[in-house]
This record gives sequence, structure tokens and C-alpha cells, in this order.
Amino acid sequence: MNKQKPKRSDMRLRRIFHSLHYGLETPPLRTGPKLNEENLAAASDEPAAIVQELPPPETADLPQFIRALRNPNFRLFWAGNFTSNIGTWMQNVAQGWLVLTLTNSAFWLGVVGFAGSIPFLFVTLFGGVIADRVNKRRLLLVTQSIMMLLAFLLAGLTYFHAIGVWGVAAIAFGNGVAMAMNAPSYQALVPKLVKREDLTNAIALNSAQFNMSRILGPTLGGYAMVLFGMAGNFLLNGVSFLAVLWALVHIDYPEEKFGRHQSMWDSLQGGFAYLRSNRQMYVMIWMTAFASFFGFPFITFIPYFAKVQLHAGESGLGWLLACSGLGSVLGAMTIAISGVIRHRGRVLTGCGVVFFAAIIGFSYSHVFGLSQILAFFEGFTGILMISCFNVSIQHLSSDAMRGRMMSIYATSFLGLPPIGALVAGELSRHIDTGHALAMMASVALLSFIGFFAFSQPLRELD
Repeated sequence: MNKQKPKRSDMRLRRIFHSLHYGLETPPLRTGPKLNEENLAAASDEPAAIVQELPPPETADLPQFIRALRNPNFRLFWAGNFTSNIGTWMQNVAQGWLVLTLTNSAFWLGVVGFAGSIPFLFVTLFGGVIADRVNKRRLLLVTQSIMMLLAFLLAGLTYFHAIGVWGVAAIAFGNGVAMAMNAPSYQALVPKLVKREDLTNAIALNSAQFNMSRILGPTLGGYAMVLFGMAGNFLLNGVSFLAVLWALVHIDYPEEKFGRHQSMWDSLQGGFAYLRSNRQMYVMIWMTAFASFFGFPFITFIPYFAKVQLHAGESGLGWLLACSGLGSVLGAMTIAISGVIRHRGRVLTGCGVVFFAAIIGFSYSHVFGLSQILAFFEGFTGILMISCFNVSIQHLSSDAMRGRMMSIYATSFLGLPPIGALVAGELSRHIDTGHALAMMASVALLSFIGFFAFSQPLRELD
């Protein structure tokens, strides 16, 4: 993160003289009507002074690698989300077990997983438009409350044996819609809670808490199912939402001013037009899309490699997931400790190349120890790459457009992996699964090299 703010004239010259040219024949996004007055004003802003005036930090003596927690508002928000995410992972474990109990079918596991993920592809963009129109804290209160009520509903129906697999899929879909609406506001809220110099650390700490919950949640969920049953897990998840709701109510959130409203469609088109006007964000969104479609589906198939290729069983699967989770946590902490990510274009490209290379190696590995090492590097470099994307887009976006930019990013990041997983599954019907995933990861790896080679704005991203 470069603390020296670029001059508006410098940015305009950069946009004029460094137009993006891909080595790939990728058509530009069509955005329809030209920017209107509202969007022209937003587009002409320099990368926003992201952070409002905040009260002095209360805990300035915290270690550097967790210094964002000195901001009391972010500290509340971080702790509440950490607790809630642990509950969400506990529910995911019990939900999968419930589907198997009802159907004994891996097919239905895939259907329920798809139902919970597909809303990110269609709903998140509109969630970003809404996030730029309303108070983000209030929107988060609504979406988090809906997810809490759905968890309590699932707990009650499971306890009274009054649910079938279609009911589980419907609740998973409802959760997915609420999460898709939640994601842009969640991302856009963070810069309002910390000082500008703490933003990179805050994003890294958010990644760390998510991945720590990914390790703790399933472990606690397994023990909770033994003690309280599946309904107990769902109930505990519902209770965990009280932590984030309490945090949202008690944070000191600045009032937001909103301009005149366009139609939803015009606002969405304005967001894409603004994205095209910033060549660095534009190329990063395309890179995120390639990584999500061709690389991230690998995670879905880790159980296949554990059982069929490595013959490691359930315990082996646990170790592989733990290695990936540990790498993710350490990657996030590396960002948190470093504080400033310099030469972000080079860093995210290099991390992406190593990430995809680790997936290719894992796809062909028949040695469990080697697979553990590759899973660790997959988790470590994947989080570094994602953090660079997130930090860069947050800093390049104006305040007026941040909700829409984060919704486009979240759609690329979270909406495409389910489709990529379906493509990988179809390929696996015709060729070996390892070959299919290695081939997809190779496409992503070559695309990253191509983007870096032919995009001068990406190479200049610092």
C-alpha cells in the first residue's frame, strides 16, 4: 500500500497513456449507456480518501501484525464475525451429514452445495448496487438476521424430524441469497472502520479469522454433533449470529450521504463503465474470474484425491484440509505482519503462478507427504493472491462506487467456482480427474502470465 496519494493529474495521464491490451482475445465488457452525471462525478474522483474521520485508537500499543484491532469499531466487527463464522462452519458440517442421513447420496450433497453457492453468481451484483444506496450497517443487520432465522428454522425442523432433502436445499438457497446480498456491504464496510494506514492489515486479519474459523468450526462441529446432534449444531450457529449483530449495533458508524438514485439497471451499468475506466481494476477482475473458474474448483475435489488417489481415508482428508487451512492462516498473517504490500501487480501474479502450479502438482501426486506440502502452498499463496486483489480494488475504488466494485469482485470470486466445478465434473467423466483439474489450472496459470506480459497497468500496480 503506497501511503503517498497520487495526484489527480498523474492518474489521468496514466489512464490516457497506459491503455490495456490483452494477449488473449478477451472482448471488453459492454456497459450500454454512457455514464450519467452521478457516475461521471464518481469516476472523476481520485482513489477515495477511503476512511472517514475516526476517533483516536484506544490500543496503540498492540503488536504491529494486529494493529488494525486498535480501532475499536473494527475490533468489535472482527470479533463478532469470527464467532459467527465458526458457527457457520459448524452448520456446514452438520448440513452435509444431514443430507447423507436423508439420502445416502453424494449427488444430493452436490445439489445442496450448488443451491447454496449459485446465488453469488446472480444476486451479488445487485447487492452491490443496493449497498451504494443504503446504510451498509443496516443492510448487514437485515442479512445477518435472515441467516440467523434460517439457522433456527433448520434446527427446529431437524429436531422434530420434519425436513426432507428438498427442504435442506431450499434453506441452503435462502442462505446463499442472504450471503450474496451481504458480501458487498461487508467488504465495503471495512474501510469505514479503520484508518487508511491500517486497511491492508484489517483485510489480512479478516482473511486470518475466516481461515481460523475454517479450521476451528468443523472440529467443534464434529464434537457438537456427538453431544447435541445435528439440530444442536444448527442451533449453535443461530446463536453465534448474535455476536455479529451485537457488534453491528454497537460500532460507531459514520452517517452516509447518498446522491439521487438511478434505476437499478442504470446503476449496475454505471458500475461496469466505471470499472472499464480504471484499467488496473479492470484487469484484476478478469484475473479473479480466471482464477475462480479454472483454479478454485480444485478445492471441491480434495476428498476425491484423498480417497481414490492417495488412499488416505477420512483422517487423511482432515490432514490435507488442515494443511491448506494452516497455509491460508499463515498467508494472511504474512500480509498482516508486512503491513504494506509493494509491487502488488508482481506479487499477485507470482502468487497466482505458484498457486496454480501447486494445484497441478497435487493433481498428479501419489505421495501423501508431498500432497500435504502442496496443499500448504496452495493455501498460502492463494490467500496472498486474494488479499492483493482485495486491497488493490479497495484502494482504487471511489467511495461512491465501492459497493458496486466489491460486488463485481465478489461475483467473480464467489459466483464462478460452482460453474467451474460443474465443468470439472463433466470433464472427469471423459478423462482422469487429475488430468481435468491440472488442465484447468494450466489455463489459469498461462492466463496470469499473459495478463502480466501484455498489461502495462498491471505491471505498474504498486
